[in-house]
Amino acid sequence: MRATRTLAALDEVGSGDHVLQLLDPADDVWDRSRAFVSDGELFGDKVLIVGPLTRTTAAFAPVVLDPARLNGSLISAVRREAASAEREGYRSLRVLHHVTCDGPPVDAEQLLRSELDLEEFAADSGALVVCAYQCGQESAPAPERATCVHPQHLGGRPASPAFHVYRTGKDGWTVTGVVDSEGARAFGAILRTLLSQAATVRLLCHGLDFLDAAGMSSLADAARCLPDRKVVLEGTNKTVRLAWELTGFADPSIPVVMTP
Repeated sequence: MRATRTLAALDEVGSGDHVLQLLDPADDVWDRSRAFVSDGELFGDKVLIVGPLTRTTAAFAPVVLDPARLNGSLISAVRREAASAEREGYRSLRVLHHVTCDGPPVDAEQLLRSELDLEEFAADSGALVVCAYQCGQESAPAPERATCVHPQHLGGRPASPAFHVYRTGKDGWTVTGVVDSEGARAFGAILRTLLSQAATVRLLCHGLDFLDAAGMSSLADAARCLPDRKVVLEGTNKTVRLAWELTGFADPSIPVVMTP
């Protein structure tokens, strides 16, 4: 069973983990990620670097995908590498996704789509994925949203919205924590991204403690963002369901279903 947890070091990354590593702009990503990459050879994993193609990157791993140079989607390229790793006899695929916020502005929506794809890929395939974010304070939306969709993270808990959304099984996503005004925008963006790929999004909410007014509004707006879409929240507690009703969101025009 996948669950959120904190890692003390990258050598603790296990099968199906999708880990967030927050770096300062001055950090050396290769030095900080060396253990994760070197463990690939130790355990028989194929190592894939996703990030800008540079001389240093090429020397760090034999397979590098530069998102700026891909003809198709990132997840399609990653899945091809996973299939290749299986044919070549590797145990699994080990992905280091290096995200920088310098240069052209980061497309937050596209990055979120990639992160949700990688989360689903890690959960379904058992691949090991570490996303190393190297962004300054001025690029808050990118790491803020990324934090919410990584069930594991390295070191101290990042300052972020107090909820997580991560893949559960083949047909659902788990939501844990509290969705309040701080995290409402990120929550809405995650739901809109999921709804763009599926007519019905199933959320397992046994670990969801509360949605405040901003959180409920973001849920309702996301559910209505596209025609013929629906969000189903399973395992919601009595407080969440009562708040939804008392604030007037339990309306047939809002395609959201909440169940105990």
